[in-house]
Amino acid sequence: MGGEEQTHRVHRPTKEKKKPTAGQPNPKAFAYAAPGRLAKQAARSHDVREKRLHVPLVDRLPEEAPPLVVGVVGPPGVGKTTLIKSLVRRYTKQSVSDPRGPITIVTGKRRRLTFIECPSDSLASSIDLAKVVDIVLLMIDGNFGFEMETMEFLNVLSSTGMPGNIFGILTHLDLFKKQDTLKTQKKRLKHRFWSELYQGAKLFYLSGVINGRYPDREVLNLSRFLSVMKNPRPLVWRNSHPYALADRMLDITPPTQIEENPKCDRTVALYGYLRGTNMPGYEAKVHVPGVGDLTVAQVEAQPDPCPTPYAQQALEKITGTKKRRRLGEKEKVIYAPMSDVGGVLVDRDAVYIDVKSNTFDADDEDDVERGLGEQMVVGLQSERRLLGNDEQGIALFGKGERLRDVEDDHEDVLDTGRTSRRNPTAMDRELDDGLDLEDEGFESG
Repeated sequence: MGGEEQTHRVHRPTKEKKKPTAGQPNPKAFAYAAPGRLAKQAARSHDVREKRLHVPLVDRLPEEAPPLVVGVVGPPGVGKTTLIKSLVRRYTKQSVSDPRGPITIVTGKRRRLTFIECPSDSLASSIDLAKVVDIVLLMIDGNFGFEMETMEFLNVLSSTGMPGNIFGILTHLDLFKKQDTLKTQKKRLKHRFWSELYQGAKLFYLSGVINGRYPDREVLNLSRFLSVMKNPRPLVWRNSHPYALADRMLDITPPTQIEENPKCDRTVALYGYLRGTNMPGYEAKVHVPGVGDLTVAQVEAQPDPCPTPYAQQALEKITGTKKRRRLGEKEKVIYAPMSDVGGVLVDRDAVYIDVKSNTFDADDEDDVERGLGEQMVVGLQSERRLLGNDEQGIALFGKGERLRDVEDDHEDVLDTGRTSRRNPTAMDRELDDGLDLEDEGFESG
């Protein structure tokens, strides 16, 4: 027996006892320790679920959508006019020496932008612009920091309705001598800008001014971003009410009535793109900021002065030709009645002469029928010699020497903008070296 191995029985696992299925678990054993924790957790789960949802809005945009209003806002001397000149030059290859009022340009086959500058010395203008603007270009002096006008406009937007697209633009970055100081200032202003809007708000950088405009590469980056961005989500009030931004105004009161009574009621015609819902054709009640409530006698649809190439695109789709990826030179249209586009302004008779681009051919009379006004302008331009100028030259004085082909001695002088830090008049304070620039005296929120 000592040499034989001892064998054991195979282990059998114990069977689990069957649990009663009819009974319910003890509610006291699985209750929350805090009485309000269940309600808070349910409320938070509901909030997280609702954040993922978007309430659908009715798309009231017509087939030919009106241009998006781009407001350029900032303190005085920050470069708002220079930015508008640079963007207009980038999109249309035309120069506007004195931009005034709304400027509408074609930026794509189905997109147009209307640039308008907000006066920095009028809070009422900021409030009026905040009610109609779709895209805000908030200009900030990078060499100085945030100022009162910037914070005022952000507060106005928060009360009237915050548009979906607000971009910051830092200017005068060429005044920094050291790259480390520039990098620190960019980072500080970026986080300060994010604290006012939201984390990740887009911020562009513009350096010095060359020949009266910003560098082409920096303007190109900004213009491409504006061209390919999605349409902003419309506000509820704008999507349910008709409104218009007038880009042209004309007094059509009879002159005889004005001569009899200079203080008579005037009849004014306003031109602009209608946005939102449709406006009644007769006896519509409107409110003009700064004037009051008025009654519209009649509403008429006018030809689009700045059309998009959408019709040409539809024709190409029907004929089956190849679609173009970029705008042609003839399709880069600009419409600015209040500005001196090409030296032509709108007179009292509302005569507006379209300025042709570099593709204009004065000898091409077969394909294009010109009006009387355009024929007169082309006739004046065909005479190469100016008034008082002949082949012998021009004389500045009666017995003086005749001058001919005189070269300009000041061609090497370039407009490079200011080269020193500006002294703002909006804030009456002195900046010393010991001042903490991190907060700058403003409170976010």
